[in-house]
Amino acid sequence: MAIVRFYVVPNAKSDTVIGEHGGGIKIKLLARAVEDKANAALRCFLTEELNIPKRAITLERGHKSRDKLIRIDGLTEEEVRRRLRARS
Repeated sequence: MAIVRFYVVPNAKSDTVIGEHGGGIKIKLLARAVEDKANAALRCFLTEELNIPKRAITLERGHKSRDKLIRIDGLTEEEVRRRLRARS
């Protein structure tokens, strides 16, 4: 199990990992930051990029913030970072 910090930028032109921000992984998402759409888009993005089921991803903290803590079951933090770096 990994607890990983993400910094999310909503309303972007594409869904992509763009690097690091404050010790977290910075991700741009197409989704707007209203009605939990960006959080749902982040889960879907991580599901696809990490090739894991949605049930393995839990938003622990940051429901209404750009800074988010995500619990990812079945992977270590190093595996998450490696997989996302390979896709960026």
